[in-house]
Amino acid sequence: MASLTIPTDLLPTDGRFGAGPSKVRPDQIEYLASAAHTILGTSHRQAPVRDLVGRVRTGLGDLFQIPEGYEVVLGNGGSTAFWDAAAFALIERRSAHLSFGEFGSKFAKAAAAPHLESPHVVTAPGGSLAELDDLNGADVFAYPQNETSTGVMAPVRRADGDNVLTVVDATSAAGGIQFDAGQADVYYFAPQKNFASDGGLWIALFSPATIERVERIAASGRYIPEFLSLKNAIDNSRLNQTLNTPALSTLLLLENQIDWINGNGGLAWADARTRESSSVLYDWAAASDIATPFVTNPEHRSQVIATIDFDDSIDASAISKTLRANGIVDTDPYRKLGRNQLRVATFVAIEPDDVRKLVSSIDYVIANSH
Repeated sequence: MASLTIPTDLLPTDGRFGAGPSKVRPDQIEYLASAAHTILGTSHRQAPVRDLVGRVRTGLGDLFQIPEGYEVVLGNGGSTAFWDAAAFALIERRSAHLSFGEFGSKFAKAAAAPHLESPHVVTAPGGSLAELDDLNGADVFAYPQNETSTGVMAPVRRADGDNVLTVVDATSAAGGIQFDAGQADVYYFAPQKNFASDGGLWIALFSPATIERVERIAASGRYIPEFLSLKNAIDNSRLNQTLNTPALSTLLLLENQIDWINGNGGLAWADARTRESSSVLYDWAAASDIATPFVTNPEHRSQVIATIDFDDSIDASAISKTLRANGIVDTDPYRKLGRNQLRVATFVAIEPDDVRKLVSSIDYVIANSH
């Protein structure tokens, strides 16, 4: 089947549908190239780079309409680094986690640090959303807004309880899904999904309660590695810099994407765009005799990561290989899920019409594979 040629008129203009790293718009590359002699290769302690960081922080504050007192904080490393930083610098005694996919489970494992009590973890099978039963004395409640591995989406909603910080992993959701920033104390992400940037940074919205917690733990005498110190991150962010040299290309790609989203109508526009794209796939699968949305509850279906199961009569891996041979790439399922499915990113940079073309290409492959 991989040798099958899909007609040109059925092919998307851009065939990148990867769940991360994501499609990068050509305008971002041009913007990056324009900074070759002004930003790239220069000191991150000097005004040009610090101004860039400042513009990124301001742009994100505008995009997310952060409440008064919230701050945009950034640090070296991605979301994985932030999980470890939270274990050292944010969780006082114990955390509670929702684990309904690969990434939620990884944060829960990072929170099982020897200086903390064992985390309380509520799990759910792949394709469904875990629901918190009880905080069990936790002072941090953590979960992913969007589970990249399974295509399950959760609402951003503050936990009930005194002295509890709600910490939301938004890596594949931020910039593509509408939410109320005031419903989270920490809303953190890496910029290589909806923001169509590269790796090397974590970025977060911190509430005043979070800042107070971080400063109190830092002053408590607890051992915190300098690289994982959230107080360091706050202090440096206020100076529009990071502890160590940031990836300047990441910041430039990010800045251009923020400006593009804000210039088109902000988060409401981005939300409508990803909903449109993902609905194309879900509606197609729901009407199909051989495909179905993996996430059975429509309210829990991600609008930025669509996972589609296929009947046993269809070899989804063969479809993916044929698509790749025709320039439509990265539609494979999450490797550890082991399902007969396609996983398609519908991040904000992806054109809804290209998703429609993708569906037409899949139909053509299926119709001509026997």
